[in-house]
Amino acid sequence: MDKKRILLVDDSETILLFEKLMLQNEYKIITAKNGKLGLETAIKEIPDLIVMDIMMPEMNGIEALQAMRAAPETKNIPIIMATTKSEKERVESCYQYGCNDYITKPIDKMELLTKVQKYINN
Repeated sequence: MDKKRILLVDDSETILLFEKLMLQNEYKIITAKNGKLGLETAIKEIPDLIVMDIMMPEMNGIEALQAMRAAPETKNIPIIMATTKSEKERVESCYQYGCNDYITKPIDKMELLTKVQKYINN
């Protein structure tokens, strides 16, 4: 059976690598370095799930989330937003624009795997 595909969107190479290492055994990983590339990649690749940072250059995570929810190709893909603890107030905006869940940085492996499995294996 083909592995489910996850798109990781973050401007930090370190975080992308860290998330990839946590998920690559069970899932096929696709990455993008900002919201604009994340949107383009999501429309092209149609992943099963997206994990996306909020604070990024080019197009931030909230703008990318809005665009993904507006695009017919990506409107139903589950999206988990990644945020630092100090950005909690932004989480409310993420829910308003259609995210499914959020995870805080630094990312805990068990929390990430649990949330990914919740949306990808149903």
